[in-house]
Amino acid sequence: MKSHVIALAGGVGGARLSYGLAQCLSADDLTVIVNTADDFEHLGLTICPDLDTVMYTLASLNDPVQGWGVRGDTRHLMQALTRLDGEDWFVLGDQDVATHLLRTEQLKGHTLSQVTTALCGKLGIRIAVVPMSDQSVRTQVETEQGRLAFQDYFVRRRCEPVLKGVTFEGIEVARPSDGFLGALQNPKLAAIVVCPSNPMLSIEPILSLPGVRERLRARSVPLIAVSPFIGGQAVKGPAAKMFRELGLPVTSSGLVDYYQGLLDAVVIDRADEPPTGVKVLATDTLMRDSADQARLAREVLQFAQTL
Repeated sequence: MKSHVIALAGGVGGARLSYGLAQCLSADDLTVIVNTADDFEHLGLTICPDLDTVMYTLASLNDPVQGWGVRGDTRHLMQALTRLDGEDWFVLGDQDVATHLLRTEQLKGHTLSQVTTALCGKLGIRIAVVPMSDQSVRTQVETEQGRLAFQDYFVRRRCEPVLKGVTFEGIEVARPSDGFLGALQNPKLAAIVVCPSNPMLSIEPILSLPGVRERLRARSVPLIAVSPFIGGQAVKGPAAKMFRELGLPVTSSGLVDYYQGLLDAVVIDRADEPPTGVKVLATDTLMRDSADQARLAREVLQFAQTL
């Protein structure tokens, strides 16, 4: 019986639904493919924000209010950097720095996938958390102020510049990680779930890896997206602002159109108008706590069985 599920994830929304899926599936039946195009080097460290958010959430270590970082973390390092007039625009918690230090050191002799597996093991995470690629891909944002590196746009400038477009540096020569390809080829694969992550920043890099769209179009299992929009707004982050600035509707229909015919079905909030051309599940998509995360995941999986 087919039972394996792939989740495409990034950011807080992706981490939260991944946590819910992990509560509903056995460890062997879930692979979370995580965006790495917002990774960057800072203060000599390799920082992987989406991987870290997913890992901390799955390990129940995440800050439940802001959604990212380690719960209860201190900021003594940042305070010292500020005192020394260092770069303090990207906030790093003291415990979080330990992750970046170990990753940076281990990447000298291992792939990002190998390092991620090792970190997950130390955090007690039993499901497969897989970087989308082991090669470097870096999001570049075209704005009214020129071309900006992603973290410059997202964190330093708080997404304020008007968006003109998004590109992924290095995507042409990158390849899907072995763990990603292996999950797609798993004979027990039952469904692929696109988490309620930012479509442009978190999901598009995964889909843009060479051969991924072709593999997804040739799949024999349903592909379901959970909408990140509720009532014309993004639950968290700049997705709605980005869609509007590019002239795209911030609706479930706009989401379906954005994914260019890849979707078989979409899960939307009851507050939204259902799109046409795909099957639809309307429910409460706001994940307020871990119970909501498990409930929504359970509903998505039950919906997948009907497709």
